Amino acid sequence: MTVGRICSREVDLVDTDESVQVAAERMNSRNVGTLIVLDEEKHPIGMITDRDLALRIVGKARDPIETLVSDIMTRFPDNVSEETPIEIALSKMRAGGFRRLPVVDDEGKLIGVLTLDDILELLSTEFTEIGRLIKKESPTSLAGY
Repeated sequence: MTVGRICSREVDLVDTDESVQVAAERMNSRNVGTLIVLDEEKHPIGMITDRDLALRIVGKARDPIETLVSDIMTRFPDNVSEETPIEIALSKMRAGGFRRLPVVDDEGKLIGVLTLDDILELLSTEFTEIGRLIKKESPTSLAGY
């Protein structure tokens, strides 16, 4: 299965010249943990997460109103193609310590975000289906008891 089948297609954005306070308010109002920064051609050039807010603003006692997104965003985040197998994306996440990856099309334009939660939801569904199959094929079930 590929990343494009499970990634979130609705992505919340932020501009580099917005304050971190505005970014935090947007995350809160939209109930998301990531905002993506795009260039004019819609290529992901930055990303800011709730963890960035905690460590790079609160943890360093910086003023969120005066600090701009460009000051703390992760520049040019790793990304994956929508055709990337989930296993490869998960390996990339594990190696880099990422919980989220921008998903891009063949031209490098943003089309979604893959989160560790997306992968865990898929695995949960798969394990549930495997459990049903095992129960259905168990000796007790097959014997009609």
